[in-house]
Amino acid sequence: MILLNRTLWSLICLMMFLPLNYAVAQDATSVTLSEGLKIVTEDSRVIKIAKLSEAMAESDANMARSALLPQLAASAARTDLGHQPAMLFGGQAVPVSDSGFYSYSVSIQQLLFDFRGSLSRYEAARMLVEAQKLDSTRTRNEIGLEFTKSFYDLLESMHLTELAAREIERLEAHNRDATLLYKGGVITKNDLLQVQVRLSDAREKHLSAKNLEALRAANLNNLLLKPLNGSIQPQESNEAIVAPPQTDLKNAWEIAATKRPEILIVDRTLSALDLDETVKRSEFLPKLYVRAADDYTENSYQVHENNWSLTFGITANIFDGGRSFADFQKTKSRKRQLLEQRARLVDGVKLELQNYLLQLDNSYARILVNRDAAGQAEENLRINKKRYEEGEGTATEVLDAVTLLTVAETNQIRSIYDYRKAEAAVHYAMGTDLRDIYR
Repeated sequence: MILLNRTLWSLICLMMFLPLNYAVAQDATSVTLSEGLKIVTEDSRVIKIAKLSEAMAESDANMARSALLPQLAASAARTDLGHQPAMLFGGQAVPVSDSGFYSYSVSIQQLLFDFRGSLSRYEAARMLVEAQKLDSTRTRNEIGLEFTKSFYDLLESMHLTELAAREIERLEAHNRDATLLYKGGVITKNDLLQVQVRLSDAREKHLSAKNLEALRAANLNNLLLKPLNGSIQPQESNEAIVAPPQTDLKNAWEIAATKRPEILIVDRTLSALDLDETVKRSEFLPKLYVRAADDYTENSYQVHENNWSLTFGITANIFDGGRSFADFQKTKSRKRQLLEQRARLVDGVKLELQNYLLQLDNSYARILVNRDAAGQAEENLRINKKRYEEGEGTATEVLDAVTLLTVAETNQIRSIYDYRKAEAAVHYAMGTDLRDIYR
């Protein structure tokens, strides 16, 4: 009975597992770097959020523009009075209005001159719209770099997982040889135990490598707005690795100064603050306006119930408790703060450029160093295995040779993908759109 229950449970698990594997295989997604960049820089949630910020900035600009346009107003009312309005005339009350009446008013008012206050407010708002668009570009570049690094991280993990599996195969082959030699009395139990311990360690490393690969695949799926546990297959680039161009830091900085969105955002904001100072100054000066209106009040006792009016007026802020002056000082302080922030940002961009350029040069040098190391380590393993089989070498020498080969191959893989990631980071630091680079 117990055996039957176990058999049924095994069949149920098999039926549940097979469709899952089939679904994963069906959902396997092959993606190139350019395809992924297009998705994350157009459909990512952070991009959609940035676009909404652009729309809000446009609305702010439209609100600021409204002060430059005519202001049209209209009203209508019905009034019922408790007592009919009247005045004393010769000792008698004479009505001057109905006790209930309708009225309406239509007016249009246009600002004539306010010392460029309203115009500067609108121009400042347009500058902030440009700054917001540049911020969207910054967000697009950041998410592009994050995706590029995640893309290469996953490729690196996939190769390292394969490498860990190959190390297990080599150690299993060595374990079979050691077992035969032990049974034949050629080696001691200690030699066999060394191989088995190293094999267990390799299997543990393989599990860790698979776990890291799964985490990186989930991160890439998250950036692509796909299910986290979906199967994804990044496509390897066929572009050959060449020596990085000898880019001088000064030249790189000159390019970044004209293309990095972060710097351009600060410059646009500073321009907006210059215009905002003009707005604050205009608060101390008079404003001229013209107003035309048509007012109607129903009144059977009045000669003209309807009347037109045209008004030229001037308004001035005489005293508001110091609010306008404090607001003006706040704008000047904000401008000085932003200038300091720009200087700090410039230092940070220069340091970032220097860091990425050094990483690029270092990773390329590592590629050159590791170019022949794997072949040499493989030949070293072959020689030590031959000597061990002939009874001239030891198990430790073979194990060390396996380890050296794994280290050489690992260094080779990591140096290649460190170069790819550093290359993308240099383009990002110089303000270049990664979609143009990996089109």
